[in-house]
Parts: sequence; C-alpha cells; structure tokens
Amino acid sequence: MITSFDQLDLTRQYTYADYLKWQFKERLELIRGYIYKMSPAPSRRHQGIVWNLSLAIGNQIKEHPCRAYSAPFDVRLPIKDKKSNQEITTVLQPDICVICDLSKLDDRGCLGAPELVIEVLSPGSSPREISQKFNVYEESGVREYWVVYPEYEHVNIFLLDESGKFVGQHPKVNGELLCSAVFPDLTIDLSEVFIE
Repeated sequence: MITSFDQLDLTRQYTYADYLKWQFKERLELIRGYIYKMSPAPSRRHQGIVWNLSLAIGNQIKEHPCRAYSAPFDVRLPIKDKKSNQEITTVLQPDICVICDLSKLDDRGCLGAPELVIEVLSPGSSPREISQKFNVYEESGVREYWVVYPEYEHVNIFLLDESGKFVGQHPKVNGELLCSAVFPDLTIDLSEVFIE
C-alpha cells in the first residue's frame, strides 16, 4: 500500500487500479498512466470562478436529465472498449463536468466522457498538462470543452466535430455571453463569472 506521495515513481505508468490503493492527502490526476500533481488548494479567485460557473450551469440544466459535478470528482477515461480498473490509465478531476448519460455515473465518479468539461487554469498548470488534457478529452469524446483563463478573463471553447476532433470557437471574454452548443439553453454572462 502506498501511503506517501514520495513512494510513487513519477517515471512509470500507473492504472486506475493502482490509484485506488493510494492512501495520501495530495491530489493528483493520471493522464495516460503518468502522474500530474494538482495544486494543494486552488486560489480564492479560482474557486470563485468555479462557483459562479457552477451556479449558472446548475440553474440552467435542471430541466435536463443531466448532473453537474465539481472537483474533486474522478472522471475515468478508459481506453476504447476497455473498462476494467487495470486498463484505465487516465483519471482526471475537471473543475466542472456535466454528464447526461447517467449510466456512466457510479459511486467512484464518472466512467466515460462527460458531455461538457470545464477546466479553470491555475498558475501551476503546465503547458504539457494542458496539451495532454486537450488530447485525452478529445479522444474520449467530450462533446464540449471550455478552458478558462482567469488571468486574462477569457474562455476558449472547443466543440467535437463529426470526425471526433475538437474545433476551436471564437474565444469569449469578460462582458460577453457564452452560449453552449451542447446545451442550447445554457447561456452565461461572463461579467458574472469574472467578478472579484
């Protein structure tokens, strides 16, 4: 049993089965089996943005048979057609995710791609981590992906096209309305998200 983060070998690949055995406080994510340590506690601004987005989303999707969750909430993205814990090598904790296929939900979180994933970047987010997450969200079939940049007060939006590739939309900035393509009723005034 692993009881300390220091016991992990950061150069090797792990599976979700390994992840379940770890007994320490540090939060981390697995991307294709490799460990990405998460910030111990997000900043107050980061948490405020997540809260504001969660409120807006929760109020507007309650008429849908969907559920919204915020981190920490495990989203397990299995290799195509393989769903055993030994074969899952990607476990992420997006800031917010919306799942409409409720059969993907279990007591451990979500097994499979949410319809919408939102990541609010922190100063500690590395370019490699951002790129890796983009790739695994695209490959797993996340239909809509928002990347929120608190420092610049804008949101990059990516929609999955028919060929399974993300297509970037025009960024939305503070003061504009962000309209979801997957949830047409979901419109968020970003001036109510990027408030201090």
